[in-house]
Amino acid sequence: MTLFARRPQLRWLVPLIAVAVLASAGSVAATITASARDPLPARSAAQLLVDVQNARVDGLSGTVVQSASLGLPALPGPSGDQSSNLSSLVSGSHTLRVWAAGPEQARIALLGQLGESDVVRNGSDVWIWSSRDNSARHLKIPADAGHSRADTPTPGQPTTPQQAADAALRAITPTTRVSTARTAEVAGRSAYELVLTPRDAATLVGQVRIAVDGATHIPTRVQVFARGAKKPAFEVGFTSFNPSTPSSSVFRFNPPPGAKVTQGMVGGADHSPAARPQDAGTKPQLVGEGWTTVVKATLPQSTEGSTGRRSGEHADGASPLGNLDAMVQKLPAVSGAWGSGHLLRGTLFSVLVTDDGHVVAGAVAPERLYAALAAK
Repeated sequence: MTLFARRPQLRWLVPLIAVAVLASAGSVAATITASARDPLPARSAAQLLVDVQNARVDGLSGTVVQSASLGLPALPGPSGDQSSNLSSLVSGSHTLRVWAAGPEQARIALLGQLGESDVVRNGSDVWIWSSRDNSARHLKIPADAGHSRADTPTPGQPTTPQQAADAALRAITPTTRVSTARTAEVAGRSAYELVLTPRDAATLVGQVRIAVDGATHIPTRVQVFARGAKKPAFEVGFTSFNPSTPSSSVFRFNPPPGAKVTQGMVGGADHSPAARPQDAGTKPQLVGEGWTTVVKATLPQSTEGSTGRRSGEHADGASPLGNLDAMVQKLPAVSGAWGSGHLLRGTLFSVLVTDDGHVVAGAVAPERLYAALAAK
């Protein structure tokens, strides 16, 4: 939401969200229980949002466990429990270590059975390292990156945390029932829970629960439940949490001996053959509203459907879109009055890639995707 983008205090959500982008529920339940150790004073949803926006800590560190049970089919590429490949986070159980010391110092280490992957930011330097093949990518952040006037008040913009919280709740409540609970214990610490329940029964999402540490007011766990489910389909949360500033040495990264190092620029041009400009497709369209919104877009014109040859295919047969075709072809084939394609159906969302080059996705059943293709 634009509201949160204007509130830099919410940057403490980044370690959790990054883990999620950038797990079996049973393993998480062993260390994250559902009963609070110490009672907390009652807080309304508006008060809790204000607490989060006003949270002030110099740094934090801890261990994070992520659990994803999204009902996805096996797809090409690394996946599964305890893999150290960053792309494997879409399924299985994973353990990460996180450190943060302000907006310009952060580190996330994905710990696998056979290796480790790290993403480290220290000022303008960003390192992405994989122990599996001893490779490192070094990126530089331009000096003017992140400078904007987003924090400059504009007419009608909330000027206090309470006004911002009230505005957020007004925007949310038409589609979502918002409540709070004092029943969470995360990493051995008492926490509140902000509970978001969609009002539209057509969405696959049943509930989102966000735990907020009772002492620091930093979000420490996010759980997403499919409709009617007792266990979360997706969960990411701290199993150990230390709200103190890590040593600066944590953020200094030196490539190990023999590492293959490549250089780049954040937001800069990549002149490699695989990154040559392609038609980016049309601007995505939104069909519907709230939790049942469906995103509809056109794939780059460098492909002729998910099964056709690409006009931009390289001489060596490499695809500009990497393993996209291989992934799509693994999905079940579907067809209807809208045409034909391949469907990815999970517990929280559905994605349809059509043979004529369109993609539709949303937290809805496939029938909603088919209807969205017919919408003008």
